[in-house]
Amino acid sequence: MDKKIINQVINIVGPENVLTDNEERICYSYDGTFKRGIPDIVVFPGNTQEVVSIIKLANSEKIPVFPRGAGTGLSGGSIPQANGIALVMTKMNKIKEINENDLLAVVEPGVITGHLHQEVEKLNLFYPPDPASLKTCTMGGNIAENAGGPRAFKYGVTRDYVLGLEVVTPTGKVMRTGGRTVKNVTGYDLTRLLTGSEGTLGVITEITVRLIPKPKYKKTALVIFDNLDDAAKTVTVVISEGVIPATLELMDRITIACVEKNTKLGLPLDAEAILLMEVDGSDAQTTEEINIIQNICKKNNCRRIEVASTFEEREKLWKARRAVSSAIVQLKPTKISEDATVPRSKIPEMIRRLREIATKYNLNLPVFGHAGDGNLHPNIIADKSDKEEMERVEKAVSEIFEAALELGGTLSGEHGVGIMKKPYLEWELGEVGLEYLKTIKKAVDPNNILNPGKIF
Repeated sequence: MDKKIINQVINIVGPENVLTDNEERICYSYDGTFKRGIPDIVVFPGNTQEVVSIIKLANSEKIPVFPRGAGTGLSGGSIPQANGIALVMTKMNKIKEINENDLLAVVEPGVITGHLHQEVEKLNLFYPPDPASLKTCTMGGNIAENAGGPRAFKYGVTRDYVLGLEVVTPTGKVMRTGGRTVKNVTGYDLTRLLTGSEGTLGVITEITVRLIPKPKYKKTALVIFDNLDDAAKTVTVVISEGVIPATLELMDRITIACVEKNTKLGLPLDAEAILLMEVDGSDAQTTEEINIIQNICKKNNCRRIEVASTFEEREKLWKARRAVSSAIVQLKPTKISEDATVPRSKIPEMIRRLREIATKYNLNLPVFGHAGDGNLHPNIIADKSDKEEMERVEKAVSEIFEAALELGGTLSGEHGVGIMKKPYLEWELGEVGLEYLKTIKKAVDPNNILNPGKIF
């Protein structure tokens, strides 16, 4: 990048908020995938006006800008693809307001999601979206990717809680969408369009989210199965009986073995599957629902059920699920985390298809994830330095997406498209749908400077 442009950026945000050394720039070249792209310069804006100035400069000089939060994404959405500016939003990290009367919070994009959880729960309020990386991921990144999490089955995803946004457009103008009300049908729903737009349509600088009262009681059940099909069928039966758990998570045999090796929790290595189910609500409701769940699991040939009701007991059960991502990479160093999602009734069939794909291509393919909403996480564990294995991985990924779409599902339930899924997008949207998205992008970002190379 031209030194004159670097000096202009320094004049906007100050020298302490600009990184140009190679070692420093490498730190912002990756996310939770195995893809890489080193930016020319890393910039930390401190307020909306600084973002406006950077975007205007980028437009005049035709420099690509890559908005970024904590870099925990799993689709390559924040990776620089054409050098340019890595616009890191983590210093805009204030919780501006928590309003108990209107049940909302106003935050900057760099607020850590888990920190917002802690602050609202002090007031007996609840912000349900809970991506696995909640202790490090940021609210801005959650909005950009429309993040989900284990609680999405009952409570929905990030999009369901965003009331309003302040956004810097790709041409450097400030726009506000939505507001502070639950109902708002004024004009096109720009808030929902921007939520999940992966940093391609605007830079989010302020977020207003809806809160709900915190559930008073929780009960958690860890259920062990000798047969994966029985576990998958149990998921559909629980839901058909009218029980909607706050979370309904699945781990298969490979995942169990990796977690046990890593954590020594005493998980049965001969089991084919574990379901982790949590219900919340009133005392009477949680007691009734956990009893129904236990009866259904017994009828579907579970080996054992362990029920926890205290915080300490629940945390012990959840420790296994939270350890999954770090545990499975003990097999091999490269983790390709997919999130193809199918209708709940198709979970047994999707699991069967995943087993066939793993066998066909001789790959480590542990399956875990949010079984309650069909959002399975088939993870391929490989070694990116092994060219022949990565060729098999690419073929397997294609067949995973084919299977999901054939079963009435989607390419992505919560990770987004980024660069990992863009070759397959037309499979789901069709030629007309894909062109419609491109038309929107071209209209709002005529110079294609904002997160180019993503989605399309």
